[in-house]
Amino acid sequence: MNKVALAVVAHPDDIEFRMAGTLLLLGQSGWELHCLNVGSGNCGSQTLASAQARRVRRAEAQTAARLLGARWHPALSDDLEILYELPLLRRLAAVIREIKPSVVLTHPPRDYMEDHTNTCRLTVTAVFARGMPNFVTIPRRPIFSGDTVLYHCTPHGLTDSLRHPMRPEFYVNTSSVHARKLEALAAHASQREWLMASQGFDAMTAYVEKESRQLGRWSGKFRYAEGWWRHSHLGFGAEDADPLRDALGANYRLNQGRAARSSNPF
Repeated sequence: MNKVALAVVAHPDDIEFRMAGTLLLLGQSGWELHCLNVGSGNCGSQTLASAQARRVRRAEAQTAARLLGARWHPALSDDLEILYELPLLRRLAAVIREIKPSVVLTHPPRDYMEDHTNTCRLTVTAVFARGMPNFVTIPRRPIFSGDTVLYHCTPHGLTDSLRHPMRPEFYVNTSSVHARKLEALAAHASQREWLMASQGFDAMTAYVEKESRQLGRWSGKFRYAEGWWRHSHLGFGAEDADPLRDALGANYRLNQGRAARSSNPF
């Protein structure tokens, strides 16, 4: 199995909000890291014009990726234009085949906005098509036949779009890298004003602190945590393959409770 992990999210800063801690731990374990924001972030401003916002958020995402020790990949779409459609799917599948990841981290199928859920759908299909010779990518890339395990992060607010709590299948202890996760998040300086205006976030770091502590409490063991579900293995690899478990060791903790099984949204 290639020790290559790819994070595919909708917008610049989604990686830092949802999964930067897990990426940092993988990097410490010798994994090669890649980051892709499908959307450019062009709509994430109340003051900047679209082209300027796109440039600013691109630079911020590149800085954050460097702080995470990851290779940054350019956006494939603009915000609110992330649609489950063939041209975008072909372009994302080309990235998958080029990187050849054995782990892909992405949004959950149920989240509070469509850019997130569409990114999830596109990612699942792009990974599924990685070894299909008759599916043509843009640009054309040779197939990749290796196993790839997909993981879905927790949604913003830790609920689905109908406000139902979503307790993850397992937790990753991010306590040792929490400060570095916040440093990477702070690279997205343009988002402080936007998130306050659009979603009422008075401080990005305070929001991450709150959710990380909540996930840590749910884990029953960790101070700070990120939460994950493992996607079905069918069409992706071996049934028992769980490279995050294997790579993270004691920093990986299954949610053993009945609540985890009954609230699993997938």
